[in-house]
Amino acid sequence: MKLPGLNADRRTAFGPLMKMNISLRLGLLLAAFGVLATGLTGLYSFTESRALLVRAAERDLMTATQLFGHGLRMQVGHISDDVRVLAQLELIRGLPSARGAAAQAQKAALAGIFDAAVRAKPEYLQVRFIAAAEHGLELVRVDRDAQGTLRVGDAQLQEKAHMPYVVRALALPQGEVVLSKIRINHEAGSHAARNRPTLHVASPVRLADGTALGVVAVSVDVSRVFDVLKADLPPHLQLFLTNESGDFLIHPDDSQTFGFERGGRVLIQDNFAGVHTLLAGGTNPVLARTRAGREGSSALLGAFVKLPLSRAPADDFVVLGVARPLSDILQSTRVLGGTVLQIVLAFSAVAIVLAMFASRLVTRPLNQMTREVKRFSTDQVIGELPTERHDEIGDLARGFQEMQTRIKSAMAELDASRNHLAHLARHDALTGLPNRSVFIDRLEHAILSAKRTGGCLAVLFIDLDRFKHINDSHGHAVGDRALVQAASMLKEAVREVDTVARWGGDEFVILLEAMDEEHEARRVAQTLIDCFSQPMAVGGDWFDLGASIGISLYPRDGFDASELIQRADEAMYLSKHRDGNRYSVFGTESMK
Repeated sequence: MKLPGLNADRRTAFGPLMKMNISLRLGLLLAAFGVLATGLTGLYSFTESRALLVRAAERDLMTATQLFGHGLRMQVGHISDDVRVLAQLELIRGLPSARGAAAQAQKAALAGIFDAAVRAKPEYLQVRFIAAAEHGLELVRVDRDAQGTLRVGDAQLQEKAHMPYVVRALALPQGEVVLSKIRINHEAGSHAARNRPTLHVASPVRLADGTALGVVAVSVDVSRVFDVLKADLPPHLQLFLTNESGDFLIHPDDSQTFGFERGGRVLIQDNFAGVHTLLAGGTNPVLARTRAGREGSSALLGAFVKLPLSRAPADDFVVLGVARPLSDILQSTRVLGGTVLQIVLAFSAVAIVLAMFASRLVTRPLNQMTREVKRFSTDQVIGELPTERHDEIGDLARGFQEMQTRIKSAMAELDASRNHLAHLARHDALTGLPNRSVFIDRLEHAILSAKRTGGCLAVLFIDLDRFKHINDSHGHAVGDRALVQAASMLKEAVREVDTVARWGGDEFVILLEAMDEEHEARRVAQTLIDCFSQPMAVGGDWFDLGASIGISLYPRDGFDASELIQRADEAMYLSKHRDGNRYSVFGTESMK
């Protein structure tokens, strides 16, 4: 029966609590509005500052890229001018028709000029005069080598008519220059130029009537050219150069360059997606960025331009880029971010402290119950609960306590059952030894460890020789006691780190780990033979049991668990075939 008066008294008694809950809700709501307004303002300021910094960095990168491209064009122009000058020497025009001592003298004079050019320009790897006749035979060639320069003798001069830059140069009029594609130099006997990223610059040598006499070619070390240009750039900038297909020719990580030479292409469009417009025919500089690297490396922001370095076909160009880590660009925003975070945290702390002060008296018992319930769920420990209270919270606490007691009792029974089942699943019920599956698991782990350390191990397969006689003549009960005693003897004969397991019936297996020599396995086997050679006392009777043992060794006899066990089993059958009570090592004629 409901009592209206009692309900009115309860509403009066719990009025302050209800008001406190409302105050708490209102306080949390106001605190949330304050934190939200402060956070949004700070986020806007922080985001705008980052955007301004990125836009400024984009302008700087674009300027640096254009300046670097201008410098690269100037370098290529200077090299082209040198090639033109060399190709217009009067001395070089008379060389193909000269004979005898006169020819040698002209070659020596021309080699001296080539030598001076190589010495004067550290980026020059080779200077050559290649004849138009005789399959493009090199008439004069000076290489850079480890000691300085080297004039290549006549016997080592090579035919170069098949080289694309020679073919293209011979088709040009006097004074024109052709630039090859930048590749790794694989030409045999090229001294310092071999395996270097190389650009070949060539110009034809023609008589007044237009007859092509040959080609002057200069091989340029592209890395050295870039090193000279990079000296004027800030160290935090990263340089990139690709061919017309997007293959990296210059990259801060050398392993990313010339992937097409190694059969695995590394393309700039896979890293800087925006560069594909330049490769597809666009001419305007582009800005592009990468995503953060897999190992925590910062994303890169870069500016890229297309550079046709000569009057070559439209599809013969390079893409030059200058990039900078975004983390460096946004370094200054970290101070602003820290300030915004401090403001947000300060206002949040004030709101949280006020809310906690208002709700502490009401939520303390609930918090206590929550902590104890969580503690019980992790540690299964029954803690103190506010069971002394005479209100709904007290009833709830007493209910939790009773539930915890029942759960703990049930879990104890489950743990005991689970442990018993787990032991039965991994051990032989009669002998208490590990069973076959446990042995195979430990053997596989031991093989993995031996592979890492270069060690070896042994597997012993043991069969009791006259166990069937005991079973047949004295019954299975005596046979079981004999198996238990045999298992005990096996365990006592090996080290604690070794594994003894029951394979099935009267068969046992032993894993000997971390052995240094084969004789250690033989010693253990002989010890077991000696033990089983003695009569065994079982239930007041004495039995002459004996054992046949087979040994296999890792890695000599096998590389996996099944193979080692099979080899040991075969060796055991050899021992049993030879009257038993002895051991055999797989693959050897020796037998004890």
